[in-house]
Formats: sequence, C-alpha cells, structure tokens
Amino acid sequence: MTRASYPLKLPASVKAAAARLAKEDGVSLNQWISVAIAQKIGVVETAADFLRRQAGKAKPEDMLPFLDRAKREAPPVGDEI
Repeated sequence: MTRASYPLKLPASVKAAAARLAKEDGVSLNQWISVAIAQKIGVVETAADFLRRQAGKAKPEDMLPFLDRAKREAPPVGDEI
C-alpha cells in the first residue's frame, strides 16, 4: 500500500474525542482517523452509486408531470425559503 502524509488540523475538541475513541479501540490516533475517513468514503460512494442506479436514465424534466400534480400549499412554518 502506498502511503501519503497530510498535515491535518483539527479543533482541539475533535482531536480529543478521536484520541479517546482510538484509545478505547486500542489503536493509534492515526489509524483510527484513517479508518474513519475510509468509512466515510465508503458511505458517500455507496449512496452516490445507489442514487445513480435509482435514477437510471431519468432526467430532471421527467419530474415535471409529478410536480404539476403536487398540491399547492404553503410550506410549514420555519421551512420557507
């Protein structure tokens, strides 16, 4: 595995929490952060792949008939633009 270094600056509270969790897991802070980043990458890429499959060949304009049939009502309080 090729390794690359990256100087990471974290808020002190985030670093402290990560260090505590790494210690609980019995791994180094560096290893814990590496695994956390890998997990996040997996989640984001899996979600993107899922959404692409669900969309298929759909185009934004394919939603217009559904939007035309949607109720015309005011958004809930606090959800306005």
